[in-house]
Amino acid sequence: MRNLVPSWIRVPVVFFIIFGAVEFFIDSGEKPAFIEYPEVLLFLLLVLLILIAIEAIVGALENVMLHKLDEEAKARFLAEKEKSFKFTWLKKTYAKLLGQKPIEEEGEIILDHNYDGIKELDNNLPPWWLYGFYASIIFAAVYLVKYHVFDGDNQIDELETELADARVAIEAYKKTAKNLVDINTVTMLTDASDLATGKTIFQTNCVACHMADGGGGIGPNLTDEYWILGGGIKNVFRTVSEGGRSGKGMIPWKTQLKPLEMAQVASYILTFQGTTSANPKAAEGDIWIDEDAETPAETVTDSAQTISN
Repeated sequence: MRNLVPSWIRVPVVFFIIFGAVEFFIDSGEKPAFIEYPEVLLFLLLVLLILIAIEAIVGALENVMLHKLDEEAKARFLAEKEKSFKFTWLKKTYAKLLGQKPIEEEGEIILDHNYDGIKELDNNLPPWWLYGFYASIIFAAVYLVKYHVFDGDNQIDELETELADARVAIEAYKKTAKNLVDINTVTMLTDASDLATGKTIFQTNCVACHMADGGGGIGPNLTDEYWILGGGIKNVFRTVSEGGRSGKGMIPWKTQLKPLEMAQVASYILTFQGTTSANPKAAEGDIWIDEDAETPAETVTDSAQTISN
């Protein structure tokens, strides 16, 4: 059988059979096994080298054998090998599976149908069609049992699973992507680096109206418990983003500051709560208590002292 298949076909076929078996039996997640596990790649390369070496050794032995044959035997061997390269074995196998009768024997399979001298032969169906039909029946039976008897996961179930995984991945990404913050997701930032950036933004854009210590001037006092548009991180973030009262309050900063920068300056503004300014402006608005505050007042005060130092 070896002489019927050239080595340039044997080596890749055997290699990919081994490769497929490795991928099937090794669970490597979404990545191929030879990428996830470098030792698998080394194993496959070793297998390939062994296959090539075997072919080289067998070819060398074949050449040695040819030198020992007489000219007639050598010619007969080479002719047989050349014929095998043309896949005559495949044609013979197909013809055998097809079961066709030679022209001389077609009289045995002629049917009684006769139309205007045209007769019909009772040949077997092509094997590729017949075995494909059998395979489709087996597939249908397996499909029926898996999805209609044992209620296997269908495409809708797979879609819902993938969507659930995607939602989890999006939420995880949002936690690290601070610039995606908005009024609904903003939280109080307590890291020293965030508050330091917020202080810089405040000193650059806000001190003219609120004073450096938050005591207020043109703008309201930020150190007391009174808020015109509501306190807490969400309200302060919205006020920074959308601006104050129409015609009276500050301008909206959403076109000049990034979402993260607005969250940083809003968090820094809340550090003024409970502090004492040099010239505090009279209270404006209503007392507002943040019942959902994530950061206790002590932490905010400590953060303010850290930034001021």
